[in-house]
Amino acid sequence: MHRISRRSVSAVLRLRGSCSRNAAAPIGSTCPAVDSDKYNDAKFRLYSSVSARRLGVLGTSQSLAFGDGLSSRKRYESTAAASDASSSPVEKYEYQAEVSRLMDLIVNSLYSNKEVFLRELISNASDALDKLRFLSVTDPEIMKGAALDLDIRIQTDQDNGIVTITDSGIGMTRQELVDCLGTIAQSGTAKFLKALKESKDLGSDSNLIGQFGVGFYSAFLVADRVVVSTKSPRSDKQYVWEGEANSSSYSIREETDPEKLIPRGTRLALHLKNDDKGFAHPERIQKLVKNYSQFVSFPIYTWQEKGYTKEVEVDEDPTEANKDEEDAKTEKKKKTKKVVEKYWDWELTNETQPIWLRTPKEVTTEEYNEFYRRTFNEYLDPLASSHFTTEGEVEFRSILYIPAVTSMGKDDMINPKTKNIRLYVKRVFISDDFDGELFPRYLSFIKGVVDSNDLPLNVSREILQESRVVRIMKKRLVKKAFEMILGISLSDNKEDYEKFWENYGKHLKLGCLEDRENHKKIAPLLRFFSSQSVEEMISLDEYVENMKSEQKDIYYIAADSVTSAKNTPFLERLLEKDLEVLFLVDPIDEVAIQNLKAYKEKNFVDISKEDLDLGDKDEEKDKVLKQEFGQTCDWIKKRLGEKVASVQISNRLSSSPCVLVSGRFGWSANMERLMKSQSMGDPSSLEFMRSRRVFEINPNHLIIQNLSAACKNNPDDEEALRAIDLLYDAALVSSGFTPENPAELGGKIYEMMGLALSSKWSSPTEFQPAASWQQPAPEAEIVEPVAQPQAPLEAEIVESAESSGQK
Repeated sequence: MHRISRRSVSAVLRLRGSCSRNAAAPIGSTCPAVDSDKYNDAKFRLYSSVSARRLGVLGTSQSLAFGDGLSSRKRYESTAAASDASSSPVEKYEYQAEVSRLMDLIVNSLYSNKEVFLRELISNASDALDKLRFLSVTDPEIMKGAALDLDIRIQTDQDNGIVTITDSGIGMTRQELVDCLGTIAQSGTAKFLKALKESKDLGSDSNLIGQFGVGFYSAFLVADRVVVSTKSPRSDKQYVWEGEANSSSYSIREETDPEKLIPRGTRLALHLKNDDKGFAHPERIQKLVKNYSQFVSFPIYTWQEKGYTKEVEVDEDPTEANKDEEDAKTEKKKKTKKVVEKYWDWELTNETQPIWLRTPKEVTTEEYNEFYRRTFNEYLDPLASSHFTTEGEVEFRSILYIPAVTSMGKDDMINPKTKNIRLYVKRVFISDDFDGELFPRYLSFIKGVVDSNDLPLNVSREILQESRVVRIMKKRLVKKAFEMILGISLSDNKEDYEKFWENYGKHLKLGCLEDRENHKKIAPLLRFFSSQSVEEMISLDEYVENMKSEQKDIYYIAADSVTSAKNTPFLERLLEKDLEVLFLVDPIDEVAIQNLKAYKEKNFVDISKEDLDLGDKDEEKDKVLKQEFGQTCDWIKKRLGEKVASVQISNRLSSSPCVLVSGRFGWSANMERLMKSQSMGDPSSLEFMRSRRVFEINPNHLIIQNLSAACKNNPDDEEALRAIDLLYDAALVSSGFTPENPAELGGKIYEMMGLALSSKWSSPTEFQPAASWQQPAPEAEIVEPVAQPQAPLEAEIVESAESSGQK
């Protein structure tokens, strides 16, 4: 009994193996030409469903001819490689204890998704084909023994739950079976690449994947028994390796059954577990190939059921036959019907070539759009695309797209699990499940493919590990995404960017919060309404171009709508001075602008905050106004108490009597409204941030002047004090704040209306309350008054004393 040499667990924890053969061909290599007509020819593969079952295609072993019928082109395939059918001696080998435990980890813990087994095994087969092609450069004799095409073929047996994967690659000798499949993580591909780099003739330009040595064992994710039959051109004999999932040993024997011999290459027969026999369905296998191995450089054929339509004769009805005999002039035609004849044949599954490997100049817009629609199941063409290759510290190829419409709801933009970026390593699909590794959250709407040769992946090739390489790649992908968006914004067709902004404007505003490094790239892409453009949004560049020569800052006001913003009292003086103000009407706008802080050395200034500087301060005039209205400000502050932090003379009002502004470092009225609406808001922080409010008065307004006179003449007058309260409440509403007691405010307004209207259209003696206002008491008996006859009144004439004296 032979035993493999003891190896430490640390030495074997390098992934995937050559003999595990997990790879795609080099990016620069060309795919062998495949004549599809050859495989559809009836003399090769044209079976009806009946004949297919008779030949054992759907269950038992079969021998099918490949190629042009010559003996040198013959390939034998079997869906069930039974080890007990051979009379050759069987030698058993045992795994080491540590290796056995490691294999248990690989099968049960390494891979999170069982379906990746097919990706790993196809990558193995691709590696085997690649090695054969490399070796044939220096040793052409290696391919002369069996002139087979370089391809991969996958056949399923649903009845017995068997999946067979066959490649015409390099194959393995007996010793290679022992070294590679008997020692987990013993990577023959790693040795092959090392020899390749040392070779001056071949160089080191290879894209082989299987450098880790565990890819083969992914077969045990779905199979409880795996039979590997392999033939190397360096050996005259074909060997069979057989192992079971829960066994500590495996066996190797020589293949002696002539029906199971293959000219060259490797055939894997996976005997599926009961719970995983669904993988033996041909359509499922085809779907997995298209998802994971669509762009492998070698053709992959799957055994599929097909059908063609033909006409067959139908027996005539005797009554119709008599009618035909009576009508001698009518031509007699045989009746036929169309039937579908089913048969099994090989079908090329990975017929789509990766367009990202081509030069961008060679690819048309229609080809980019077709690839986009097919890859991402879209029905609309993208707004823009970018095809580029990055070299240097990190080398990768990518095609990025901006969708015409968002696939998510506009309110559900924070969704990093979008599966919009498909990552390939050496053209083998790895994953599309990323959480910010390749794109930040606010650019999660970008779709595309990324193909690299040297990404740091975990053992199972399912998780992209955090590293400097990934950070560099992310930075370059984000840069290309911004170039695409900027290209749309600068194009002559403004409708494209309007469509983009409608769908993804909030994403860019979110970027102002999350990505400080790219503020300079995000800011030119933002769009807002303004006091001078309420119908069409403008960019910050357009705002800066329209600024006055003496204007130092970019002014903005946050509100819940454009109508509210353009009617706010904060705008009065700015409109008089013809200063443009940005209207921030989206909930995220104010936070985004505050994070930007400045644009082109122009600070953003909220016109609803205190200490607004419009550049027209007159110190002498301000001094006079403070002397004249200083006492009034103190009087109003005393009345309002803790409701306001201070009372000041305003420089932003022209027609309104007063306004309530926020503190410089506090929330604005709009922000306070938004924070109140948050279901998880903190009341204590809300109270702290809204604590400072400044009451500004307009000294030129008649109301303020009357109150100033009241302050000087009768500061304790109740009507004047109530007028201050009402003035504050009115300023609270007009400034965008929410009254704490709306009912009390309504009562004050009704009272003032009553005083104003009481004698406007009628005298006080004529005013009588309407009968409808006088409601009867509940359960009171209503007695109608009885009309009483009234006696006529006699007038009595009373003469004044002066008159009687004169008389």
